[in-house]
Amino acid sequence: MASRPELKEEDESSFCRFFRSLPETGGETIRIFDRGDYYSAHGEDAKFVAQNVYRTTSILRKLGREPGLESVTMTVTVFRNFLREALFKLAKRVEVWQSSGKRMDWKVAKQASPGNFQDIEDELGGQIENAPIILAVKVSAKASEARNVGVCFADASVRELGVTEFLDNDLYSNFESLLIQLGVKECLIQADGSKKDVELNKLKTIADNCGCAVSERGFADFGTKDIEQDLPRLLKDDRAAGTLPLTDLKLAMGSAAALIKYLGVMSDPANFGQYQLYQHDLSQFMKLDAAALKALNLMPGPRDGAKTMSLYGLLNHCKTPTGSRLLAQWLKQPLMNVKDIERRQQLVEAFVNDTELRQTMQEDHLRSIPDLYRLAKKFQRKIANLEDVVRAYQVIIRLPGFLGALEAVMDEQYRDPLDAEYTSKLRDCSDSFAKLQEMVETTVDLDALDNHEFIIKPEFDDGLRTIRKRLDKLRREMDVEHSNVGSDLDQDTEKKLFLENHRVHGWCFRLTRNEASCIRNKKQYQECSTQKNGVYFTTSHLQSLRREFDQLSDNYNRTQSGLVQEVVSVASSYIPVIEKLAGVLAHLDVIVAFAHVSIHAPTSYTRPKMHPRGTGNTILKEARHPCMEMQDDISFITNDVSLIRNESEFLIITGPNMGGKSTYIRQTGVIALMAQIGCFVPASEAELTIFDCILARVGASDSQMKGVSTFMAEMLETANILKTATKESLIIIDELGRGTSTYDGFGLAWAISEYIVKEIGAFALFATHFHELTALVDTYPQVQNLHVVAHISEGTTEEADDSRKKREVTLLYKVEPGVCDQSFGIHVAELVRFPQKVINMAKRKADDLEDFSGKHEEGFVQASKEEVEEGSRLLKEMLVKWKTEVESQGLTKKQQVEKMRALVKDNELLRQNGFFKGIQAL
Repeated sequence: MASRPELKEEDESSFCRFFRSLPETGGETIRIFDRGDYYSAHGEDAKFVAQNVYRTTSILRKLGREPGLESVTMTVTVFRNFLREALFKLAKRVEVWQSSGKRMDWKVAKQASPGNFQDIEDELGGQIENAPIILAVKVSAKASEARNVGVCFADASVRELGVTEFLDNDLYSNFESLLIQLGVKECLIQADGSKKDVELNKLKTIADNCGCAVSERGFADFGTKDIEQDLPRLLKDDRAAGTLPLTDLKLAMGSAAALIKYLGVMSDPANFGQYQLYQHDLSQFMKLDAAALKALNLMPGPRDGAKTMSLYGLLNHCKTPTGSRLLAQWLKQPLMNVKDIERRQQLVEAFVNDTELRQTMQEDHLRSIPDLYRLAKKFQRKIANLEDVVRAYQVIIRLPGFLGALEAVMDEQYRDPLDAEYTSKLRDCSDSFAKLQEMVETTVDLDALDNHEFIIKPEFDDGLRTIRKRLDKLRREMDVEHSNVGSDLDQDTEKKLFLENHRVHGWCFRLTRNEASCIRNKKQYQECSTQKNGVYFTTSHLQSLRREFDQLSDNYNRTQSGLVQEVVSVASSYIPVIEKLAGVLAHLDVIVAFAHVSIHAPTSYTRPKMHPRGTGNTILKEARHPCMEMQDDISFITNDVSLIRNESEFLIITGPNMGGKSTYIRQTGVIALMAQIGCFVPASEAELTIFDCILARVGASDSQMKGVSTFMAEMLETANILKTATKESLIIIDELGRGTSTYDGFGLAWAISEYIVKEIGAFALFATHFHELTALVDTYPQVQNLHVVAHISEGTTEEADDSRKKREVTLLYKVEPGVCDQSFGIHVAELVRFPQKVINMAKRKADDLEDFSGKHEEGFVQASKEEVEEGSRLLKEMLVKWKTEVESQGLTKKQQVEKMRALVKDNELLRQNGFFKGIQAL
């Protein structure tokens, strides 16, 4: 904290007045002021930075006279950390203000939001995990339930505009699915300024649930007046907008107008003729909603510890940033076409079966590939330098290695798919890059790269050649000085005393900290700084050599700048090839990662057989949850899953808490999704039908902070399932109706289950505590009951004052056909060491409420069906006899009781009956 800069404000009161005159942002936008070598934030923004970056408000200080303006400062490094926190985690917008030097002449220089950080890409340092997708939406709500939705979205980093229009229901299920498919980070919504707009509030809620930042824009922004002129100027294909078939999508074009205005792309001529427009087909990918995303643990959560807790973390063995981003995209866009899925499976199988090929790709080739999309972007924005050209060159010279490894594949069945997807495309890229490679090798001094210098070869220019000779001479003189100092100090110049080009001090000497004492009290040696790796120092002779060296280096850079510009300009013409190569290598990276995970799982994954949509069954043998089995100290119990049309479409799973019901139904969803992204799955055998969507109702998911109760959240998710599901969907429901009374809850669970079975006909797995729900099997043959097995053994309690038997329950995590015949809720209380008196009382009360059987009392024996019938007959006969005698003899109450006891005592058959014994125990 000591290195935090002090705020030096010449005219504090003027700045305070200026800042307070700025309009309110409502906390959505954070204003940061660029002070040259540090940054500052003020007012509420300062508190935000203090709490979220420094994690303390003690660093706030007051600026100006009373009451003072709360302020905080940030170094460049802290500012970069703040950007990541604000944009990626907290979905805030950021404005960076700069001053021209004149008094209070502050202007917004850079703007960034979760869906658009073009201005601050350099500050983020390129470590961007997901593509920043920003989307605008325009809705035309009809009087009927159907809504027309038009959207336009963009990933500014690859200069593409996507548009689509579709019909949606009143819950906007398709819109939610689209946000998830695209991984949208920011959503522009048309607002009329009214807080009562129901449709607008629905869209906002959905965007919020999907983790999007929401920006409300005025109606005028969504007007289509200018779009016919703007689009042709932006697109590569410069046909008139009227001839573009996509411009018939009026709502989408309104969204496109709003998005183009928000991104400000028309203000930069470098964007003209650079964009591509395509139509996104919502139905080509499986639909997922926000509830399914959470239920299947698709992406890492904020509190996830181990990497393998999410499916993305488990599968992400990608070696390139572009590969990791493509994996995130694939997880949200599972395929619907069998041929496309099988094409990916075939490629994964090639790398699973060829260990050498897989390891060579991961360790030798992919590991050294930089973020090619970001590299192409630097060339596009004309901010690339010679270092970027060299990075592109270093990728180009690795392509023969990729090609050699792929061409060495001998297995015929894999050669063709590998050739179609990778080898031929990489060969084309390599051929296209031949001229660029030749130019770099001719013009760039590749030997200087060892010293991290990026320069043009001196032979290229007479002026450069002269300067280079003098630089080499100075370098030799430095080596002589290095040797002389080593002799004087008696230090080994190979291991103890080093000559280095420090980024601050330039050329100087470094001694390891252990040896540094040898220069103390020697005037000829001047210390520069002490750092972790040693003490930096210099001599007057080395200083004069360094000054001359730096001056000549500057001359060299000035002389070569024209040549560098030419080289960068030529390299910029290769942007389309760089982007194409980025796509091919990202695809390869993800496929190799799938193969890696399939092989290195505790038990190897298997290739699933896929049935076309609407046909076939889903049958899994020895299935496992891929994330769960990776946890330490877990020996995962495998289970079979059988979803067969007209036989077992709807599975009801009952059983004890913590017995594995949730895991069983979730793993089925995860395996279905893994299969549809082309990955192998954790099972010994697997065949699956293609699902058009996975819909989930899992966990309590309280939203009290947003004013939504547990039960309301549950009902909203279930309503979405009932309106979205088709016969080809997979529905997973883990508990339903827990947030209301038992009767209401059961009634809803029954009605919803019956509706899914009768009206929808989708494959469904329903885990429940309502055992009565298992009676559905009597009405519908396509319903099947399963239960989680628990082993019960009898053992005596350790309580000295209680000699009764106690049940020991062992959860086996095995799912078998049939109904669970008892509840184990009290068993969980036993596990967490509830007091024994509470446990006993709970058991008695449960019996009272359930069937008055007294089954936990001492000496209780469960009566058989025959005993109940026989006991009822004997008891009825005895009561009739007692009634007759009581009435004929006119007995008092006391005499009536005595008469009853006598009749029971005389009736040996009744007293021995098991059913009657149970009644007596009460």
